[in-house]
Amino acid sequence: MIQTDILIIGAGPTGLFAVFEAGLLNLRCHLIDSLPQPGGQCAEIYPKKPIYDIPSHPEILAGDLVQNLMRQIEPFSPGFTLGECAVSLEKTSDDQFIVTTDHGTQHQAPIVAIAGGLGTFEPRKPPVENRIPFENKGIDYIIKDPEKYRDKKVLIAGGGDSALDWAIYLVNVASEVTLVHRRKEFRGALDSVNKVQALKDQGRIQLITPAELEDFYGDQHLEGVRLKVEDGTQDLAVDYVIPLFGLTPKLGPLKDWGLEIENNAIRVDNSLDYQTNIPGVYAIGDVNTYPGKLKLILCGFHEATLMCHSAYSRLNPNKKNTLKYTTVSGVKGFDGSVKAAEKATIKRIE
Repeated sequence: MIQTDILIIGAGPTGLFAVFEAGLLNLRCHLIDSLPQPGGQCAEIYPKKPIYDIPSHPEILAGDLVQNLMRQIEPFSPGFTLGECAVSLEKTSDDQFIVTTDHGTQHQAPIVAIAGGLGTFEPRKPPVENRIPFENKGIDYIIKDPEKYRDKKVLIAGGGDSALDWAIYLVNVASEVTLVHRRKEFRGALDSVNKVQALKDQGRIQLITPAELEDFYGDQHLEGVRLKVEDGTQDLAVDYVIPLFGLTPKLGPLKDWGLEIENNAIRVDNSLDYQTNIPGVYAIGDVNTYPGKLKLILCGFHEATLMCHSAYSRLNPNKKNTLKYTTVSGVKGFDGSVKAAEKATIKRIE
């Protein structure tokens, strides 16, 4: 039985940052994740995707963000159960929770924080019958290494932030970039839309709207695609097609834990601490929902911070949690020694 103060389900950016905030309060954390490494989607799906809305970082690759978070929490020595999925939650008579994974590993903690992102997920695929023979042979749904497309002809399909961001990024990698969307209007960030328009005006991106994927062709590898356009069809020679239509999220076993579910997300009380309808169980990051919810990493960081302070008060009802401003000291480890941080960091609880 693995025992800890806060059991975090999900080792994406929000879950990792929660370890840091908990560590400042001298609370020990253990994380469970179904993926074989920490980082969630940032590590598994788009490690080379640039992120633009992390404070102090005008641009940072998703994989680099994960590495920085791992360095930030290193002084607090969190535990990890990786490659296993949390399948059951049981509350004991002494207000502890026991979470068991699909491998039978059991964890016990008085606080559970669900930071499962979108939960289990799979990419939405184009409804084209002959796509299957070309999957992983020219059709990719996830970009792990952009260098794969160096000097290649790439077509990206989609109208959201991922499609726009990758089109902008791959302009400097691929020999040709074509962006296809079934509508003339895009639903991504206005700044990204403006950047794509500028690249189109410069002749660096071919923009085809409205258009939809209709057929794929090639021998052993994808060689081209047929598009359905306003006045008929259009054939393009391409090396890779990347449909970025988003992910289909599934809560999986979490939906059977007695949590209040709304629109495939866990409803929480955002007036105080992001606690669920089960006292002692919190949900932070993209997995939760509340009025005005924004699915942004920085919002997850905020939710993780308030969750940790609420957890401290719950575990220490007779202690005053005094918030202190930053100091330029090292970070105290759980053994009481001062462990050097990469840079000056903070300690909030004396």
